[in-house]
Amino acid sequence: MNILFIGDIVGSPGREAIKKLLPGLKKEYKLDFIIANGENAAGGSGITSPVAQELFNYGIDVLTSGDHIWKKREIFEIINQEERILRPVNFPAGAPGHGWGLFKTKDNFKVGIVNVQGRVFMEALECPFRSSRQAQEALSKDTPIIIVDIHAEATSEKVALGWYLDGKVSAVLGTHTHIQTADERILPGGSAYISDVGMTGPVDSVIGRKIEDVLERFLTCVPTRFEVAQENIQLQGVVLDIDEQTGKARSIVRIQKKLTS
Repeated sequence: MNILFIGDIVGSPGREAIKKLLPGLKKEYKLDFIIANGENAAGGSGITSPVAQELFNYGIDVLTSGDHIWKKREIFEIINQEERILRPVNFPAGAPGHGWGLFKTKDNFKVGIVNVQGRVFMEALECPFRSSRQAQEALSKDTPIIIVDIHAEATSEKVALGWYLDGKVSAVLGTHTHIQTADERILPGGSAYISDVGMTGPVDSVIGRKIEDVLERFLTCVPTRFEVAQENIQLQGVVLDIDEQTGKARSIVRIQKKLTS
């Protein structure tokens, strides 16, 4: 089974990359299932129902998220009903939405998806290790194919979660930093791992925002509005080859596809 996980989609440039580049990737890698982190897909921060539906129409099966999931108030109107949009599983009890889900491919294979957020340099949520493990145990009753999105700042926390879940899930994939790392590997227990799958959006930027806006903030320490950049748009992510019977990863391949005019 070939699964594509797309790095954080940033604003309209990121959505345009999905629209133009995803059809070719489907053919090139014979994709069975597509996941993307969409928490920055609407205006560079947050997600709305129309934007989510646009991405589903382009062929994305499930959208994960992270600390920006609540940035657009419209998300509260749909997150309890739309099971294809996940928020971090380690939000406290009572938070709206779902942190994990069980989905089916076009060939009727079941795929479990877990979305979890780190705590190092981020908001203090429930334990990401225990929360993701509980979700994994629930999903493993129905499928051996389980993909974990660890939305976190610190690579140490991501690596630690990879080792913690090795052999229990198919892949532990990092998001949030928007910078694709070169540490993709198959861990000894058979789980694919990478610290960050990257970003889908304008690469000539500071993690998706206009360079001059971010520099002004750094140089003056004065609050500045960050606009989404527009140059050198890429789709970044990883393609996983997963054994349907065991859930073990056969391979993990980094991808970077540039949108050309």
